[in-house]
Amino acid sequence: MKIVVIGGTGLVGSQIVAKLSEHGHEAIAASPNTGVNTLTGSGVVEALTGADVVIDVSNSPSFADDAVMDFFQTSTRNLLSAEMKTGVKHHVALSIVGAERLPESGYLRAKVAQEELIKESSIPCSIVRSTQFFEFIKRIADEATDGNVVRLPPVGFQPIASEDIAKAVGRVSVGEPLNGTVEVGGPDLYQFDEMIRGILMRKGDPREVIADRHARYFGTELEERSLVPGPGALLGELHFETWLANSMVAK
Repeated sequence: MKIVVIGGTGLVGSQIVAKLSEHGHEAIAASPNTGVNTLTGSGVVEALTGADVVIDVSNSPSFADDAVMDFFQTSTRNLLSAEMKTGVKHHVALSIVGAERLPESGYLRAKVAQEELIKESSIPCSIVRSTQFFEFIKRIADEATDGNVVRLPPVGFQPIASEDIAKAVGRVSVGEPLNGTVEVGGPDLYQFDEMIRGILMRKGDPREVIADRHARYFGTELEERSLVPGPGALLGELHFETWLANSMVAK
């Protein structure tokens, strides 16, 4: 099976390409670095010719509200148009758990708009909604920092390893199209502020973590289960403690 992975040179995309290749599929990484630009449309039709499946795990280079909306809408339209021309049979996209519940976030509004374009298309599709990646936890803490204080809401938080996301997306891509959505989360549920506090303490980071119900997460306030997958979600296998220990050894 020929599978083109848009964003295939990134954190998740490169792992998807590797895992699909290990299972005997012709997995091709497509990104601006390989001459495939979904925002301009350059090289897209050529890359998709002969493909059975397209997996889109690309991300916007800017998180500014207008820019991120333009990226996801324009790139998705270009992809879907190219798929119609080349006869792609399955469009798989990576999205975010809780996106539809948090309309104050410009980034999440853009992900919902992307999902809507995919669902409105005639191309069979599968949308995989993921919780936050272990690899991005430091960035989350940094974004919530003001001076020496990190303000985070005391809500549910169920992050997942990018390795487990890559496995889930890969499995979905080689199966029958869901024509719907599946959620994927980590194996353990935490309280957001408590988890970040523990990580910073372990690393000797002097920042103080304060539980603030009104603290904003990338532009929006959170409810107790805004970031938590619902019943029936697929759960990753790699626990955060194990991932963190492996990461520290690798460094």
